[in-house]
Amino acid sequence: MDQVVKLEQAMNKVKYPEMRKELRSHLQALSDPEYQRRVWVAKGKEGSIQHDELDYAIHFLYDDTQLADDPRSMIGWILYDASEAELMERLVRVIEGIFEQHGTALSDAQYIGLAEWGAVVDAAKEALVAIGE
Repeated sequence: MDQVVKLEQAMNKVKYPEMRKELRSHLQALSDPEYQRRVWVAKGKEGSIQHDELDYAIHFLYDDTQLADDPRSMIGWILYDASEAELMERLVRVIEGIFEQHGTALSDAQYIGLAEWGAVVDAAKEALVAIGE
């Protein structure tokens, strides 16, 4: 079956497929240290993206959705199943660990320069693979 058809069928499994696409976009950014340096820190433009920063991903997880507080409640809305919710829980735990240790006022360059940041990248990569590109 064609990849596009599979994606379209999968997107019909959630109530808000556009928010799922946005989640994938944030996971891609969180999983790519080169992108983070180019776009978040150096303020470069990337394709159609004129501006991006870590804060956008954080707001999506914590403010725009329940992904940070209760990812299981997002099953059927943005996420397909419990395994995706577990991956989001893992990502949020890693981010929260960094916030607890270093606070929430560092610059993007400071966050991505932390030794612990690699765990965010790894958790986001794992979630991105499961959620699909």
